[in-house]
Amino acid sequence: MITFSNVSYSRGAKTLVKDLDTTLFNGEKIGIVGANGCGKSTLFQLMLNDLHCDTGDVEIPDKINIAHVKQETPGVDQKAIDYVLDGDQQLRQAQQQLKRAETDNDGEGIGEAHHLLETVGAYDAESRAARLLYGLGFSDELMQTTVAELSGGWRVRLNLAQALIQPSDLLLLDEPTNHLDLDAVFWLESYLKSYAGTLMIISHDRDFLDAIVDRVMHFEVGQVKIYSGNYSQFLKIKAEQESLQAKQFEKQQAKIQHLQSFIDRFKAKASKAKQAQSRVKALEKMATVENFSVRERLSFDFFEPKHKPDPLLKFSNLSSGYEDLIILEKINLSIRGDSRIGLLGRNGAGKSTLLKTIAQTEVTTSGEREQSKHLNIGYFAQHQLEQLNGQQSAFAQMQQLDPNLTEQQVRNYLGGFAFHGEKVFDEVSQFSGGEKARLVLALMIYQKPNLILLDEPTNHLDMEMRDALTMAIQNFSGAVVLISHDRFLLDATVDELYLVDSAKVEPFNGDTQAYHQWLKQNRWGSDKSVDTEEKSAEKTATSGANDLSAVDRKAQKQQQAKLRQLLAPLKKKLQQTETKMDKLQQALAEVEDKMSDTSLYDDDRKDELNEAIQQQASIKTELEEAEMIWLSAQEAYDEKSEQLTEQLNSGELI
Repeated sequence: MITFSNVSYSRGAKTLVKDLDTTLFNGEKIGIVGANGCGKSTLFQLMLNDLHCDTGDVEIPDKINIAHVKQETPGVDQKAIDYVLDGDQQLRQAQQQLKRAETDNDGEGIGEAHHLLETVGAYDAESRAARLLYGLGFSDELMQTTVAELSGGWRVRLNLAQALIQPSDLLLLDEPTNHLDLDAVFWLESYLKSYAGTLMIISHDRDFLDAIVDRVMHFEVGQVKIYSGNYSQFLKIKAEQESLQAKQFEKQQAKIQHLQSFIDRFKAKASKAKQAQSRVKALEKMATVENFSVRERLSFDFFEPKHKPDPLLKFSNLSSGYEDLIILEKINLSIRGDSRIGLLGRNGAGKSTLLKTIAQTEVTTSGEREQSKHLNIGYFAQHQLEQLNGQQSAFAQMQQLDPNLTEQQVRNYLGGFAFHGEKVFDEVSQFSGGEKARLVLALMIYQKPNLILLDEPTNHLDMEMRDALTMAIQNFSGAVVLISHDRFLLDATVDELYLVDSAKVEPFNGDTQAYHQWLKQNRWGSDKSVDTEEKSAEKTATSGANDLSAVDRKAQKQQQAKLRQLLAPLKKKLQQTETKMDKLQQALAEVEDKMSDTSLYDDDRKDELNEAIQQQASIKTELEEAEMIWLSAQEAYDEKSEQLTEQLNSGELI
């Protein structure tokens, strides 16, 4: 149990949080939301004792093991997988204990160390680390690469894996989906659902939060409020509260107007002076209800393109790559004047390469490319954040783009991207990642492109900016090609999906949930990957057997058939569990669709609402149990397949 007692903290003269008073219970999964800079990450620093409260106390029992993601990754000459294993301090301590005992030739100490190693799971630690890295997009080759050779994005994933492998009772994750592709987000989501400890996640990814959390901690204007349910339920409750508050504001304004009118009319009359004075006091004591309607909401629009040709661009049998390395082959793609295209595919499959191919930057191509003479591309990618001139201000970079702009015009334009007051004159080197992303978007949009390429634009953006970007794309009259791990953004803005896989770019028939199922079948071990493993085992068993006699080949086929037969029960269990998971997911979707009906929250439907909430909780519990069974069954299948394959190779399987 973690207790916050009247906690207040500030940054400089700005109060971030005032009088936070709440308790978090074991096993809860809490989503932490709010605008960038409102104190969410600072809360984690308080919990880790890196900072201290201005007032109040944070009480965390000493016995609780806390895991969190490091902010920095040293560029060490250590293999990626070994770096991840360093996160399990119990493992490393046990290994050091064994090493000391062996150095001292202490037989009893060696025995104790081996027992301790078994207790902390040392003998499967490397496979656990490999599964984490694989889920986060690492190939076998990349796992053996040194940390120093990895880019910043891969190092962020390493730190995440290091936190996940650490045995913990409390897991603190700050924007864990940044720098992840959609497939890694799906994997992380599934992993965190089964986490047994208390989980606190700072995130601006609404679908990710919806799938995981059961409480929401909302930071706003120095206050923190706790809501039960996932993010979508939080939004509904908050909207209802704001609607009620708006009505209360209107009533209060009418009351204030009435009191003020009485005071103005009778304060000079002796006979009414006492009553007028009592109303003055009533006005002074009245607690002001905030008017939500006057709060500034972030919004911006893409400019109307000067030209809107159709089609804008067409590829015919185009291949693309880097020097002698071909990444994509025989691309056939037509981008119309109003296309809305989303790109799906595993990390490293070539999604970003396709955007670079469209933008004609950094890649070499062969094949046919036809484009309109009026094609004007706006390209947003994460590397552009680092290419901003850190010594210049946002104001200077806008004037550099258009010297004819007046100061007020620049201020007005940048204000739409939440750069207010003197912020426009701050050096870009002082900007946060989110501020840099907003500036890159602002610079790109100002150039009035008719084709916008967006490569993970939501990294570092808070929920309000994501919503503003979503609306801007929806209202844009030109074409958009989008790569994003944010399912809400994809689902809300694109009407065509293309799958980049095995060097091909092909239309994908389905939505992001269908892509999730495709990933399970092609990567995470359901039917197709099970079949692939079987074929791989067969290939291993039959390699070098081309010169065998017909009798030998017949015997080997019989062995392979026996292998399939022995694996069949485990494979059947996998399939049955997947079928059950699909049914539960469908049932959960139906219940949550019912809960999206705002009339369900009317007073006369309380019983229906309670029943729906209970159904949702029950289905989620069943789904989590099914997923755990699926994971166990998959591990059992993998182990059995490996064992039987070894027996087949050695001739033991007859």
